[in-house]
Amino acid sequence: MRGGEPAAAFSRASPNRASITISIMLATIMQGVDNTIANVALPHMQGSLSASQDQIAWLLTSYMVSAAIMMPLTGWLAGHFGIKYIFLVSVIGFTITSALCGSSTSLTQLVIYRVLQGICGAALVPLSQSVLLQINPPERHGQAMAVWGIGVMLGPIMGPALGGWLTESYSWRWVFYINTPVGIIAALGILIFIPHTRPTHREAFDFFGFAALSLGIGALQLMLDRGPLKDWFYSTEIRIEATVAALAFYLLIVHTVTATDRSFLNRELLRSPNFLAGTVLMFLIGGILSGTLVLIPTMLQSVMHYPVMTTGLITAPRGIGTMIAMFVVGRLIGRVDARLIILVGLALTALSLWQMTGFSLHMGMGPVVVSGILQGFGLGCTFVPLNTIALSTLPRHLLTQGTAIRSLMRNVGGSIGISVLVGQLTGNTQIVHSRLVEHLRPDNPLAQAPFLGFPFSLTTPSGIAALNAEVTRQAAMVAYIDDFALMMLVVLLAIPFLLLVRRPVPQRKSPAE
Repeated sequence: MRGGEPAAAFSRASPNRASITISIMLATIMQGVDNTIANVALPHMQGSLSASQDQIAWLLTSYMVSAAIMMPLTGWLAGHFGIKYIFLVSVIGFTITSALCGSSTSLTQLVIYRVLQGICGAALVPLSQSVLLQINPPERHGQAMAVWGIGVMLGPIMGPALGGWLTESYSWRWVFYINTPVGIIAALGILIFIPHTRPTHREAFDFFGFAALSLGIGALQLMLDRGPLKDWFYSTEIRIEATVAALAFYLLIVHTVTATDRSFLNRELLRSPNFLAGTVLMFLIGGILSGTLVLIPTMLQSVMHYPVMTTGLITAPRGIGTMIAMFVVGRLIGRVDARLIILVGLALTALSLWQMTGFSLHMGMGPVVVSGILQGFGLGCTFVPLNTIALSTLPRHLLTQGTAIRSLMRNVGGSIGISVLVGQLTGNTQIVHSRLVEHLRPDNPLAQAPFLGFPFSLTTPSGIAALNAEVTRQAAMVAYIDDFALMMLVVLLAIPFLLLVRRPVPQRKSPAE
């Protein structure tokens, strides 16, 4: 963290290096697990809280948006109050809000607590990386980042299986309660072992730009989440949210262009084609990543009637594919053009989504596992090269802000992707259901015996109910396939952005450096 506590301040605490590493990695893994552990439990939460399919998605979008908004503020807070105290407050707050999420009795309560959880959890990953770099000498930074990377990847891999086991054995509330013991241990370790260093007052923070961006993103997300429920622009609420979002983004643009001193979105970032193209690609990839993590577990449980534990085990290999890709890319990144690696990753992601458009109600587990591993590998091939390309051409003093903006855009892309895909899923299910029902009438020979066997019938209430349930199930499957096709189209449309990317040329150091 530029301008933060000097590395030597933590290096002097080398006898506690192992204890500090364990403490911060517990916090990192806890946050990583939380990103995926709740996905497999969504159908159970939906039934317990009497929520619709689009409403239950608010639990994910609210967390992602609040975390995205708070990320750029992390560096400023750490510079003013010290890394130790901000890290400690974040871990304690994340642990408390996790317990509150588990104790929620209504959807409104759960969404509010998820927002607070996202606010507290935003700082965990960037601060854990910063602390690891500061407690290790430069020659150990590679090993430290390897340990950190394993922790970051371990969370998403463990999340689905752990969430399935907790939900099946206990209840969905335990996917949040599980954070309590881990958070307590991590907080005690941070409190005891991380030394407090003198806060260093960093450069001024642009609160007007930050407020405008936060208000714009929040209003836009509310509009996307509430739109399907309120019939979009026929609702006064949606029109107000759209107006607030448009006005906030307008003020942000004007402020960025006209600010004479430091602005939240530094104008130098906008002069880098690689940064702009890489950020757009990260935004789109965030939507694909988060969208699939939501759709697959709900499809397996609500449409194909898989147990929640089985669902968790089937979706876990996706994270393994990403981890394998990270190791492969780590060996290729200095030898192969990063743009070629990204192209291969996007092509594999599109191929996996094309495979998913062939899903059916009669398939086994194989297609889900294979497409999941392939997609995880494809997306894993894009993360590291995208960061390398987008940040390598930026001046050193813009790296911190560039990293924060990219993390924000990935989370915003994920939350918008979830809202759009779940909204499309709900709408398309209703449309396909109505079209299928048109053919279920007494004068249709195919709707009579022997073609329409038990338990289906057009003459008995139980037969009609069973028939309607099956039609809804088939309509939902068609809607899921339509969502997969939409995501495949987005990936294909993202590939041309690589034409805007230039191979980074190592910058010469100035005499002052």
